[in-house]
Amino acid sequence: MIPKPKNPETLERIRSEQIFHDRQAGERGESFRAGRADLRFDDADYLDHETWIRPAFAQLGEVRGKTILDYGCGHGMAAVTLARAGARVRAFDLSPGYVAEAEWRAAVNGVSVEFRVADAEHLPYADASFDAVWGNAILHHLDLHRAGAELHRVLKPGGVAVFCEPWGGNPLLNFARRRLPYPGKERTPDERPLNRRDLAPLRAHFPKLHWRGHQMFGMIRRVAKSRWLLTPADVVDRIAFGLCPTLENLGRYVVLTLPKG
Repeated sequence: MIPKPKNPETLERIRSEQIFHDRQAGERGESFRAGRADLRFDDADYLDHETWIRPAFAQLGEVRGKTILDYGCGHGMAAVTLARAGARVRAFDLSPGYVAEAEWRAAVNGVSVEFRVADAEHLPYADASFDAVWGNAILHHLDLHRAGAELHRVLKPGGVAVFCEPWGGNPLLNFARRRLPYPGKERTPDERPLNRRDLAPLRAHFPKLHWRGHQMFGMIRRVAKSRWLLTPADVVDRIAFGLCPTLENLGRYVVLTLPKG
């Protein structure tokens, strides 16, 4: 196992991330305790809450009977969805608050998941423990050299890791992220969207890394909820990306597929 970090800057970054996400989890917990949210959910509630989630899940392949790690599990919806599909699921998060919420959600939805508090850059799992790894909006918080090495270590030969991550290839979107107010914009001090240069340390461990962009025009859903706008925007994205795949660099998110071997 890689030892716990001793670098003061790394320790401070991890502490800051943990405090931020514990505060988020605490605010969500107050909502649940007040009865304003239901911990029960259907798989589609998770798989279709963003346009990239369902196709990203498909990259995991058949999960029944496989051991899968929910990497940075947050609220635990992915872990529950995987467990309902027949996977043996382990899950971790840096935030004890989010782990508590995820445990609560798994219990309410009647599935068994092994949760623990852990640091993604120093995973508490044995070598070759997992057939697959799933993560959503987590890599862009991390040191990708350390994270890539740990991912490679815990994956079985022939396994795959799939991540959905915010992407920084669109200059207009980057300006909006920096300057414009919109719902859900709050971020930690150290996080930033990934870009092509960030893929190099991951490719050092996963040479067959593949990525697909999502939501160029479809990113309008960040500020608009009307299906009259969203559906045509998604159709235009599919057509545009099909005709010119390089336009995927302008998308809001990417799905990274990291096969081992």
